[in-house]
Amino acid sequence: MANQNLISLEQDDRIEAAAARLSMDRREFLQFCAALATTLGLPQGADAAVAEAVATKKRPSVIWLHFQECTGCTESILRAEHPTLEKLILDVISLDYHETLFAAAGHQVEAARKTAMAENKGKYILVVEGAIPTRDNGIYCKIGGKTAIELLTECAADAAAVIAIGSCASWGGMPSTDPNPTGAKGVDKVLGKPVVTIPGCPPNPYNFLSTVVHFLTFGALPAVDHLGRPKFAYSRLVHENCERRAHFDAGRFAMEFGDDGHRKGHCLYKLGCKGPETYANCPTIQFGDAGAGTWPVGCGHPCIGCTEQGVGFEKPIHAVAKLKNIEPSAFLPRIVEEKGVGATLGSAAVLAAVAGAAAGAGAMVAKNLGLSHKAEQMEEAKKSGEKTEV
Repeated sequence: MANQNLISLEQDDRIEAAAARLSMDRREFLQFCAALATTLGLPQGADAAVAEAVATKKRPSVIWLHFQECTGCTESILRAEHPTLEKLILDVISLDYHETLFAAAGHQVEAARKTAMAENKGKYILVVEGAIPTRDNGIYCKIGGKTAIELLTECAADAAAVIAIGSCASWGGMPSTDPNPTGAKGVDKVLGKPVVTIPGCPPNPYNFLSTVVHFLTFGALPAVDHLGRPKFAYSRLVHENCERRAHFDAGRFAMEFGDDGHRKGHCLYKLGCKGPETYANCPTIQFGDAGAGTWPVGCGHPCIGCTEQGVGFEKPIHAVAKLKNIEPSAFLPRIVEEKGVGATLGSAAVLAAVAGAAAGAGAMVAKNLGLSHKAEQMEEAKKSGEKTEV
């Protein structure tokens, strides 16, 4: 199936089988693979490689840990529609340990985790949701008698890749804000090595899915920036693709919630929107498969910068964002312009005098231009006559 284009795979029996597993027809399955390849920013032909991987390769084993968090990241995954959660964990990945979604509990769950780690040593993906408390030797979060630090270190030792999902796991998130009584930290700080981070509160489930499919297809995680964030999802500012961007460029801003500008969809920058300093693909991929506009700014609320360390959960929501790559033009009108009061009789007389002088000057210029043109014609006729006589 390698080195084929996507259309040629439509009649492949393995594609049909994979589509059936995901409750799709073949065309929908191929469109799904093409969308994933596009989301990842992969070159032409990679969509066929994605289809081949999903259809034929062994599902990667996933160990999913929970620490200091609200389970919002898992809730986000629960609401994914392409594919739905049960299709994701049964047909795309093998979710072998997840405390929230497991029907079992206690010793049975811990036994399943250890079995999955042993059978997939060096091949499983470790996903971490939530910050890790480090103060007082990590006693503020324990699972199965082990602290979060111990459990994270044990599971990361033989993992093929480590993914920190959500802002809490990525850089500490809300639990790490001042005064941070538990000493909450991100996964990379505890492990002492770089990990792939998918920040957001919660992150978009398709950013996680695309990252896993990239690993499944190419045996490696996607390219990341200096903070470990996949570039396909976090390389552009929210502001750059926001549907309210045109209003920002035109100088049209909402000044209060519910005012005329807010109701008309004007830019929320002056209400504290952090889009100009936050990297994420929220305006392009949106949330919840609920239709157009289903993301905070689209719904009328400023971006709080939840994907950006030092912005989300630290800057007040009402604080104006630091503009990273663009500023409103100084020539744009202000929100409320002062109205004129009309001309006085004196100023009108002066204006009329100036206009009259300008009109007179214009007439003289036209007259002079006409005389000059006649002189040029006479000079040319004189020269022509001299040439004829010779």
